Amino acid sequence: MTELEKLEAGLEYDFWDKEVNARKLNAIKGCQKLNSTNPNDEEAVFIAIKKLFGTVGENAIVLPTFTCDNGKNIHVGKNFLANYNVTILDIAPVHIGDYVMIGPNTLITTVNHPLSPKGRRKHLGIAKSVKIGNDVWIGGNVTILPGVNIGNNVIVAAGAIVTKNIPDNCIIGGVPAKIIKNIENDIE
Repeated sequence: MTELEKLEAGLEYDFWDKEVNARKLNAIKGCQKLNSTNPNDEEAVFIAIKKLFGTVGENAIVLPTFTCDNGKNIHVGKNFLANYNVTILDIAPVHIGDYVMIGPNTLITTVNHPLSPKGRRKHLGIAKSVKIGNDVWIGGNVTILPGVNIGNNVIVAAGAIVTKNIPDNCIIGGVPAKIIKNIENDIE
Protein backbone atom coordinates (compact mmCIF):
# COMPACT_ATOMS: atom_id res chain seq x y z
CA MET A 1 0.00 0.00 0.00
CA THR A 2 1.43 3.42 -0.94
CA GLU A 3 1.57 6.27 1.55
CA LEU A 4 -1.14 8.08 -0.45
CA GLU A 5 -3.36 4.98 -0.31
CA LYS A 6 -2.79 4.80 3.46
CA LEU A 7 -3.73 8.47 3.83
CA GLU A 8 -6.92 8.01 1.80
CA ALA A 9 -7.83 4.89 3.81
CA GLY A 10 -7.57 6.83 7.09
CA LEU A 11 -4.40 5.02 8.19
CA GLU A 12 -1.14 6.48 9.44
CA TYR A 13 0.96 7.69 6.52
CA ASP A 14 4.36 9.29 5.94
CA PHE A 15 3.70 13.00 5.34
CA TRP A 16 7.18 13.38 3.77
CA ASP A 17 6.27 10.90 1.02
CA LYS A 18 6.78 12.34 -2.50
CA GLU A 19 3.17 11.72 -3.64
CA VAL A 20 1.72 13.21 -0.46
CA ASN A 21 4.10 16.16 -0.63
CA ALA A 22 3.21 16.75 -4.31
CA ARG A 23 -0.35 17.59 -3.24
CA LYS A 24 0.98 20.22 -0.83
CA LEU A 25 3.24 21.73 -3.49
CA ASN A 26 0.29 21.94 -5.90
CA ALA A 27 -1.80 23.60 -3.18
CA ILE A 28 0.97 26.15 -2.55
CA LYS A 29 0.87 27.13 -6.24
CA GLY A 30 -2.94 27.38 -6.20
CA CYS A 31 -2.89 29.49 -3.04
CA GLN A 32 -0.27 31.81 -4.53
CA LYS A 33 -2.48 32.29 -7.60
CA LEU A 34 -5.58 32.97 -5.49
CA ASN A 35 -3.77 35.31 -3.09
CA SER A 36 -2.17 37.30 -5.91
CA THR A 37 -5.43 37.77 -7.83
CA ASN A 38 -6.78 41.32 -7.76
CA PRO A 39 -9.53 41.22 -5.09
CA ASN A 40 -11.54 43.78 -7.10
CA ASP A 41 -11.79 41.27 -9.97
CA GLU A 42 -14.50 39.07 -8.44
CA GLU A 43 -14.73 36.84 -11.51
CA ALA A 44 -10.98 36.11 -11.50
CA VAL A 45 -11.05 35.40 -7.76
CA PHE A 46 -13.97 32.99 -8.21
CA ILE A 47 -12.14 31.22 -11.05
CA ALA A 48 -9.03 30.86 -8.85
CA ILE A 49 -11.17 29.42 -6.02
CA LYS A 50 -12.80 26.94 -8.43
CA LYS A 51 -9.39 25.80 -9.70
CA LEU A 52 -8.05 25.33 -6.16
CA PHE A 53 -11.07 23.76 -4.38
CA GLY A 54 -12.76 20.44 -5.09
CA THR A 55 -16.25 21.95 -5.40
CA VAL A 56 -17.56 25.49 -4.98
CA GLY A 57 -21.10 26.86 -4.78
CA GLU A 58 -22.11 30.25 -6.15
CA ASN A 59 -20.96 33.48 -4.50
CA ALA A 60 -17.85 32.08 -2.80
CA ILE A 61 -15.43 34.66 -1.43
CA VAL A 62 -11.94 33.89 -0.10
CA LEU A 63 -9.90 36.86 1.11
CA PRO A 64 -6.10 36.89 1.26
CA THR A 65 -4.08 35.31 2.63
CA PHE A 66 -5.56 31.83 2.23
CA THR A 67 -3.54 28.65 2.82
CA CYS A 68 -4.38 24.97 2.35
CA ASP A 69 -2.69 21.55 2.14
CA ASN A 70 -4.41 20.14 -0.94
CA GLY A 71 -7.32 22.31 -2.08
CA LYS A 72 -9.13 19.55 -3.94
CA ASN A 73 -10.41 18.17 -0.61
CA ILE A 74 -12.22 21.45 0.16
CA HIS A 75 -15.92 21.46 -0.77
CA VAL A 76 -17.94 24.61 -0.05
CA GLY A 77 -21.58 25.48 -0.65
CA LYS A 78 -23.15 28.70 -1.85
CA ASN A 79 -22.53 32.06 -0.19
CA PHE A 80 -19.29 30.97 1.44
CA LEU A 81 -16.94 33.53 3.00
CA ALA A 82 -13.40 32.89 4.26
CA ASN A 83 -12.10 36.09 5.83
CA TYR A 84 -8.42 37.12 6.04
CA ASN A 85 -5.69 34.60 6.93
CA VAL A 86 -7.82 31.44 6.93
CA THR A 87 -5.97 28.12 6.81
CA ILE A 88 -7.65 24.83 5.88
CA LEU A 89 -5.33 21.83 6.19
CA ASP A 90 -7.36 19.56 3.93
CA ILE A 91 -5.20 16.47 3.67
CA ALA A 92 -8.59 14.75 4.30
CA PRO A 93 -11.92 16.11 2.99
CA VAL A 94 -13.46 19.27 4.45
CA HIS A 95 -17.14 19.70 3.60
CA ILE A 96 -18.62 23.14 4.33
CA GLY A 97 -22.33 23.85 3.78
CA ASP A 98 -24.24 26.85 2.44
CA TYR A 99 -24.18 30.31 4.06
CA VAL A 100 -21.01 29.74 6.08
CA MET A 101 -18.81 32.61 7.26
CA ILE A 102 -15.32 31.94 8.60
CA GLY A 103 -13.64 34.69 10.62
CA PRO A 104 -10.03 35.85 10.23
CA ASN A 105 -7.08 33.78 11.44
CA THR A 106 -9.13 30.60 11.65
CA LEU A 107 -7.57 27.13 11.29
CA ILE A 108 -9.51 24.07 10.16
CA THR A 109 -7.25 21.02 10.25
CA THR A 110 -7.78 17.40 9.25
CA VAL A 111 -4.30 16.17 10.16
CA ASN A 112 -2.91 14.94 13.45
CA HIS A 113 0.28 13.17 14.52
CA PRO A 114 1.17 10.32 16.92
CA LEU A 115 1.61 10.93 20.61
CA SER A 116 4.82 8.90 20.60
CA PRO A 117 8.13 10.50 19.62
CA LYS A 118 8.98 7.34 17.65
CA GLY A 119 5.93 7.88 15.42
CA ARG A 120 6.63 11.58 14.99
CA ARG A 121 10.27 10.82 14.04
CA LYS A 122 8.86 8.57 11.28
CA HIS A 123 6.93 11.61 9.96
CA LEU A 124 3.60 9.90 10.54
CA GLY A 125 0.31 11.68 10.16
CA ILE A 126 -3.29 10.56 10.42
CA ALA A 127 -6.13 12.39 8.72
CA LYS A 128 -9.81 12.69 9.66
CA SER A 129 -12.46 14.62 7.72
CA VAL A 130 -14.19 17.75 9.00
CA LYS A 131 -17.81 18.62 8.20
CA ILE A 132 -19.48 21.99 8.79
CA GLY A 133 -23.22 22.39 8.24
CA ASN A 134 -25.32 25.19 6.75
CA ASP A 135 -25.73 28.65 8.29
CA VAL A 136 -22.60 28.44 10.43
CA TRP A 137 -20.73 31.53 11.62
CA ILE A 138 -17.18 30.83 12.80
CA GLY A 139 -15.63 33.75 14.66
CA GLY A 140 -12.03 34.91 14.38
CA ASN A 141 -9.08 32.94 15.72
CA VAL A 142 -11.01 29.66 15.91
CA THR A 143 -9.37 26.24 15.63
CA ILE A 144 -11.37 23.23 14.43
CA LEU A 145 -9.60 19.92 14.99
CA PRO A 146 -9.59 16.71 12.88
CA GLY A 147 -12.71 14.56 12.79
CA VAL A 148 -15.08 17.28 14.03
CA ASN A 149 -18.62 17.62 12.66
CA ILE A 150 -20.42 20.93 13.26
CA GLY A 151 -24.20 20.98 12.78
CA ASN A 152 -26.46 23.54 11.10
CA ASN A 153 -27.16 27.00 12.53
CA VAL A 154 -24.13 27.08 14.81
CA ILE A 155 -22.17 30.11 15.98
CA VAL A 156 -18.59 29.43 17.08
CA ALA A 157 -17.35 32.22 19.37
CA ALA A 158 -14.03 33.90 18.60
CA GLY A 159 -11.01 32.09 20.00
CA ALA A 160 -12.78 28.75 20.47
CA ILE A 161 -11.03 25.44 19.99
CA VAL A 162 -13.50 22.87 18.67
CA THR A 163 -12.41 19.37 19.70
CA LYS A 164 -15.65 17.38 19.41
CA ASN A 165 -18.86 17.19 17.37
CA ILE A 166 -21.35 20.02 17.78
CA PRO A 167 -25.15 19.60 17.35
CA ASP A 168 -27.46 21.92 15.40
CA ASN A 169 -28.80 25.25 16.68
CA CYS A 170 -26.35 26.41 19.31
CA ILE A 171 -23.64 28.90 20.24
CA ILE A 172 -20.34 27.38 21.35
CA GLY A 173 -17.21 28.90 22.81
CA GLY A 174 -14.19 28.33 25.00
CA VAL A 175 -11.17 26.09 25.16
CA PRO A 176 -12.22 23.39 24.59
CA ALA A 177 -15.46 24.67 23.04
CA LYS A 178 -18.69 23.87 24.86
CA ILE A 179 -22.31 24.77 24.23
CA ILE A 180 -23.07 28.20 25.68
CA LYS A 181 -26.72 28.30 24.68
CA ASN A 182 -29.22 26.86 22.24
CA ILE A 183 -30.59 29.13 19.54
CA GLU A 184 -33.64 29.13 17.30
CA ASN A 185 -33.43 28.26 13.64
CA ASP A 186 -35.75 30.90 12.15
CA ILE A 187 -35.55 29.67 8.55
CA GLU A 188 -37.05 26.20 9.02
